[in-house]
Amino acid sequence: MAHFVFQDLVNKAGLTGSFFIDSKATSTDALGESTHYGTVKKLRKVGVPVLPHTSTQITKADYGKFDYIIAMDTNNIRDLDRILKGDPKNKINKLLSFAGKSGDIADPWYTGDFDATYRDVLEGCTGLLNELIPH
Repeated sequence: MAHFVFQDLVNKAGLTGSFFIDSKATSTDALGESTHYGTVKKLRKVGVPVLPHTSTQITKADYGKFDYIIAMDTNNIRDLDRILKGDPKNKINKLLSFAGKSGDIADPWYTGDFDATYRDVLEGCTGLLNELIPH
């Protein structure tokens, strides 16, 4: 969800092509699967374009390819630390930290609450874009 929301914000800001945005799994639970139907339904309802996407897992090599690695929750942070073997360049952040919050974004796969997750994701993505492109 965050991938598509952030891409939409970037596009609406007239910054298409200014960022390389990708999303990767931290676990193997849904590797090879497309975007969850509940996420697609919510994003279409709010007018966020959803492009084809197949889940792949983050690798240690990905650490050098990105300036920011954004996690949704504490479990993602733990998994990233295990997979990436640390964060010497402080690239890993929780998405809500960009909204001035320390909490986790609830996974709607477990909660079923795609509305709450969307609100948190939008808030975090807006904060991230504001940090990257100060006004």
